[in-house]
Amino acid sequence: MASPSTTPRDDEAHEGTHEQTREPESALETARRQLQHAAAHLDIDQNVVERLKHPKKVQEVTVPIERENGNVAVYTGYRAQHDSVRGPFKGGLRYHPDVTREECVGLGMWMTWKCAVMDIPFGGAKGGIAVNPKDLTDDEKEQLTRRFTDEIRAVIGPTKDIPAPDMGTDPQTMAWVMDAYSMQEGETIPGVVTGKPPIVGGSKGRDAAPGRSVAIIAREAIDYYGKDIGETSVAVQGFGSVGSNAAKLLDGWGANVVAVSDVNGGIYDANGLDTHTIPSHHEEPEAVMTHEAPETVTNDELLELDVDVLIPAAIGNVLTADNADDVVADVIIEGANGPTTTAASAIFAERDIPVIPDILANAGGVTVSYFEWLQDINRRAWSLDRVNDELETEMLAAWQNIREEFESRDVTWRDAAYIVALSRVAKAHETRGLWP
Repeated sequence: MASPSTTPRDDEAHEGTHEQTREPESALETARRQLQHAAAHLDIDQNVVERLKHPKKVQEVTVPIERENGNVAVYTGYRAQHDSVRGPFKGGLRYHPDVTREECVGLGMWMTWKCAVMDIPFGGAKGGIAVNPKDLTDDEKEQLTRRFTDEIRAVIGPTKDIPAPDMGTDPQTMAWVMDAYSMQEGETIPGVVTGKPPIVGGSKGRDAAPGRSVAIIAREAIDYYGKDIGETSVAVQGFGSVGSNAAKLLDGWGANVVAVSDVNGGIYDANGLDTHTIPSHHEEPEAVMTHEAPETVTNDELLELDVDVLIPAAIGNVLTADNADDVVADVIIEGANGPTTTAASAIFAERDIPVIPDILANAGGVTVSYFEWLQDINRRAWSLDRVNDELETEMLAAWQNIREEFESRDVTWRDAAYIVALSRVAKAHETRGLWP
């Protein structure tokens, strides 16, 4: 089989390790298709739908830096702002060689839907620089970040557009963005970005939030389909921030996590793994295969294990037309962004395998980013317990709203999520009207 492939990680989720997609469809094509599909279920002014197919603005900038060898390297950066009808733009900044204008526009649209699904008062955005961060020293990466921040400074801000970490960036990157922006503004403005280290205004629980939300939604889905979590087997592809946190929480709640993997492959124990003894990718990169277990599996084989719950939490486009008929899990919870291709989604629908979509399951990241923004603008930090309690409340509310659409309209879970999102965004547009 071909190895899994990368699709874009979005603002508040993690993290890719493979390259190239099996069933090429750009993020923008996917986002527009999903928009049109959801609109077909709703009585919405088609003029609003037409507006939502396009970004409000895309900033393209040149980012020159002087490398340590004395040569000047010039990179291209983008900030795509899709929609702000419900609040400031929100979305990640990524450093990756394949960053393009079109990708940023498509991912910005996804962020609009994700924020709307969670009823967060933000719109969607995405940005980044076409660069391989592994080719840069720490000093060069800092220089690149500060120069890029200055180039896009006019379009970001705590009430305009709030970036966050994404593929190739991290809390330190966000600290540099915050500092560069604040220095130019003449005052410390922590709310210009989220995903910062807590020492400079970041929120406790932010890094673990996407995995926590995946676990919460998995728990609710397990209960919804009449299963006892103590008798539920779970396989998790990807043991990064999302997968490891989801696996450990489900393990702690009594689920039987039988398989986990990283880029090199996975380990399997039908009797259950002690996930708390397996280092996450952050703690020790690519350490899963060094952990003792009765059996090993490839990443492709893990997806086809006979388990109750499958959580693809590493990268996108891993569930495709090539393997969808071989997946035997009872429920799929999307931890990664876009792990299921359009063709695979259709096959799962035909086979009555429920797929809980990424824009709900891993939305804990953007939700806690919203909490971080609230803490920053109010200059009042929350405890970890409060963050986790508030996240639980928001995830359960979103689950309830989507479940009602799922049951009343007889649609897939993905359709239900997009219906909730689009109805909120469209209603806001219709209420505000069109500036003449």
